[in-house]
Amino acid sequence: MEIGKNLAANRAAMKELFADCGDIVFRDFAAAEGQGQLFLVYVDNMVNTTAVEDAIMTNIMNRCHDTETEERLLGLMESVIANRDVQQVDTIEKAAAGVLAGDTVIFMEGSSFALQASTRGYPNRGVGHTETEVVVQGPKDAFTELLAFNLVLIRRRIQDTRLKVVRTKAGSRTKTDVALMYFSDLVRPEILRQAKRQLERLRTDSILDCGSLEQLLEKRQFSPFPQLQMTERPDKAAAALLEGRVVLVVDNTPFVILLPVTLNLFFQAAEDYYDRWEIMSLIRFMRYVAAFVAVALPGLYLALTVYHPELLPTSLALKIATTRQSIPFSVAVEVISMELAFELLREAGVRLPSPVSATIGIVGGIIIGSAAVDAGLVSPAVVIISALTGICSFVIPNISVVSGLRLSKYLVIFLSAALGLYGFWAGILLLVVHLAGLSSYGIPYLYPFCSASVNYYRDLEDSLFRLPLPWLKRQSIFMKKRGER
Repeated sequence: MEIGKNLAANRAAMKELFADCGDIVFRDFAAAEGQGQLFLVYVDNMVNTTAVEDAIMTNIMNRCHDTETEERLLGLMESVIANRDVQQVDTIEKAAAGVLAGDTVIFMEGSSFALQASTRGYPNRGVGHTETEVVVQGPKDAFTELLAFNLVLIRRRIQDTRLKVVRTKAGSRTKTDVALMYFSDLVRPEILRQAKRQLERLRTDSILDCGSLEQLLEKRQFSPFPQLQMTERPDKAAAALLEGRVVLVVDNTPFVILLPVTLNLFFQAAEDYYDRWEIMSLIRFMRYVAAFVAVALPGLYLALTVYHPELLPTSLALKIATTRQSIPFSVAVEVISMELAFELLREAGVRLPSPVSATIGIVGGIIIGSAAVDAGLVSPAVVIISALTGICSFVIPNISVVSGLRLSKYLVIFLSAALGLYGFWAGILLLVVHLAGLSSYGIPYLYPFCSASVNYYRDLEDSLFRLPLPWLKRQSIFMKKRGER
């Protein structure tokens, strides 16, 4: 619907759109010296009231040009309204969209357009500390729920005009702001084109969190492993941009999305580059070992104790047999029940407040475990196996890939319970084959452990181990090749 010159008709149209919306404010007022009637519309508590009262209403009431109505409204935009961003809108729908975005829309009698002035003043909790990606050494600031703040946190770290920001909206109802950030001289054109095309083709009512957007952008929906990376750390997002990757900043969420991604990147923490390379290389290698233990240990124990006890040292096999004499359940039931109990304890610790969650971990891990052993329901070895498996899963710095490994662990357990060592190795092989079949925007998921020759093996310098920083002068696989457009 076009905006007409009749102020009453425009007001009626806006009130019809916002019927039963108690948070929408309509304010009628007059310009200075009887130069015309106006009304403005905004969302209560979503705007900066100082900007509305001082920069808009006070100026219009005190200053106005004695000209034709159309030119008068243009004059207001050019020399009276003291907002940083003012633009014309010519339809009622665009005016309503501007109001819902947090701006103030101004209508004037006799004008066939309205002015949309930037007055956004969203409530926010400010820049806080990281909670899921904690580091000992390095920056402590984290993204917040306000997209504008998140863009600033990245811009602070990269002061380069080649860092581009493309803004769009996602969700037909929520119209969530999404910012796509990239380096124009580093990003690979095909990756950028694919990311933009995916955002344009999104068909959904709502995007309330970047987790929803991540699932919509992933290629393999049934894989338990993430094909995009989320982070709450601005320094990690800045490092990804400098590698030639694309960053998606989503409004209303304290995380951003990094793409493309490989499995290797999930084992890297921001702290890896803030401390000496020797200790961080050891820690990174331990993360890979911990990931294998978290997936393989319960299934391996099950296969050896049930099907192949002859492969165990005699003293260890006798010890396990002695502790299992009074256990009424099979080894498979023991292992699965303890793993599920640990999952319940983990979930309870996540949902409860922090002081209580620590208590739950202690009570569940020590008291319940000891009581189960004393009651003869489980053997001590199974409790140790479950505890070690859980500890190893906590070593990995990314919760998304940990979830994928937790699900894969049960596949290995069930196959080991059915086929012994053959099932164990079949489960590991299926996991590796699945990972090898994944890709993210054309980059193999297991890169650089496969196809490393494509980039002359340069990416192996920062994979299983991390070489000294002066040696890391590689061109990442994500970067644009010379002469590429």
